[in-house]
Amino acid sequence: MRRNLKKPVALLTAALTAASLLAGCGSSAGESTDAGAQVKETSNANEAAKTTAGDSDAEEAAAPAEVTYPLAEGGTLTYWLQLNPNVSANFTNLGETELGKAWQEQTGVTVEFQHPASGQEKEQFNLIVADGSLPDIMEWQWVKQYPGGPEKAIKDGVIIPLNDIFDQYCPNIKKYLAENPEVDKMIKTDDGNYFAFPFIRGEDKLCYTVGGFIRQDWLDELGLEVPTTVDEWHEVLTAFKEKKGAEAPLCFDWTNFKDSNPIAFAFKVGTANGTQFILDDEGKVAFAPAQEGYKEYLMTLNQWYEEGLIDRDIATLNGDQVTAKMTSDKAGASVGWAASRMQLFMTSAQQTNPEYTLVATPTPTTEKGATPEYGYVENQFPDVAAAITSSCKNVELAAKFLDYGYSEAGHNLFNFGIEGVSYEMKDGKAEYTDVVTNNPDGWPLAQSLAKYIRANYNGPFIQDLNYLEQYLQLPTVKECPSVWAVPDARKHTVPNITPTQDESKELATITNELGTYVAEMSLKFIFGTESFDNWDNYIETLNGMKLDRALEIENAALERYNAR
Repeated sequence: MRRNLKKPVALLTAALTAASLLAGCGSSAGESTDAGAQVKETSNANEAAKTTAGDSDAEEAAAPAEVTYPLAEGGTLTYWLQLNPNVSANFTNLGETELGKAWQEQTGVTVEFQHPASGQEKEQFNLIVADGSLPDIMEWQWVKQYPGGPEKAIKDGVIIPLNDIFDQYCPNIKKYLAENPEVDKMIKTDDGNYFAFPFIRGEDKLCYTVGGFIRQDWLDELGLEVPTTVDEWHEVLTAFKEKKGAEAPLCFDWTNFKDSNPIAFAFKVGTANGTQFILDDEGKVAFAPAQEGYKEYLMTLNQWYEEGLIDRDIATLNGDQVTAKMTSDKAGASVGWAASRMQLFMTSAQQTNPEYTLVATPTPTTEKGATPEYGYVENQFPDVAAAITSSCKNVELAAKFLDYGYSEAGHNLFNFGIEGVSYEMKDGKAEYTDVVTNNPDGWPLAQSLAKYIRANYNGPFIQDLNYLEQYLQLPTVKECPSVWAVPDARKHTVPNITPTQDESKELATITNELGTYVAEMSLKFIFGTESFDNWDNYIETLNGMKLDRALEIENAALERYNAR
């Protein structure tokens, strides 16, 4: 954890509310950069598209000058981003939060935060891009949610390349990327252009966010151990049904975790990061639902379904229904996130049953004593990043504002908030205060944190493990990252590769068709309405949907990524 060594010396008079979604870049009366220089800046930024990872000029570029915050020149920026639900529960605009106010105060930049309506993010993003009158900064999933990826966004004139911008104005992100070449590769295009200021998980433990968990108090009562194999899972779930009366021994919402639950990973077909593609043992992209292990996975779930070991309503369950069953002795094991599921279940259930205890379960294997090879792990850069748009007239201001998140002071702000208010330094580490951990208004911890920080969702900064260690408050929940970790999981996880524009259109058509068919057939196999005797027909249908072409596109994109 890095200590904030400088205190901000200027205060903003007020935080601004959201402006029009199509507002352009503003400037303050005291700006030192005139309009001509601003235009030249943008032009120079676009020229950076010619700079690639292999250019010696980029490698030998002089380090940018140190930037002092708050910025003396000040200025105003417009910033479009989704308002996280933990924020929107209590605020209508990020600028109303203590984080939003402090971000502006500490940088000396006035920001008009703009937020799309919840559930309409993609639609409104597309409308703004089509209109062409863009805010100065836009946070988006540029790799997965922009057809053709960030390089196409640059060529379309939506965002600007940042190679020269990093060199001139961004000493903090430039230093971090130089020290972390694997992350550096993640935020470049295949042509070598930096495209945005990324959200980065600072350590591997921050990437293990989903896994299984089980009733330890029931295991103790029944004399059973935490299951480590698929057969042991079957034994435990059977005991939960027969001896504890659980109507849904294993209960989780299929929509969220059909591809990322521990049983899928036991058969080497589990996936993460919202894709159904994996890297096989040769490092090639493969389609998980077409593997032989996927058949074994579905056959296992079919057996458990017929025996009443998994929830009969698994296909339609939502998070609230899972919560109700897990906290009322109707279920004994589940899959989900450490804090917002496992910790939530425990704190709720312990109000009436102090003995209620959940523990994380390791990724199981099919053979006793074997080491898991596949497991859930998210990419260190999960494709959330703040890009500077082509409409921004003060690129220097936007760059310096965003680079603040990678400084020591910015790191502390985004991860811990305001020293003396939301955290105190103790023995060289930031420790959240009672205003966060025991919110005076009775807010849940996630909402209380979101008033002061962005570490519990994302943003242009590096997430700190110390945040997670405090966010996970209960002893058994704190163990989740270590228990869920699989050392070789990343070898089988597809990185943020980027097909070309033409490839993206073709791939989207193929994968949409594949995904729809797989979703339908998977449930039919589990529920027994489709015989496994028809598995070969299932595979033939997948092949007829141009699966080979999808794999060809994915592997070509992977080769380009590896060559960055």
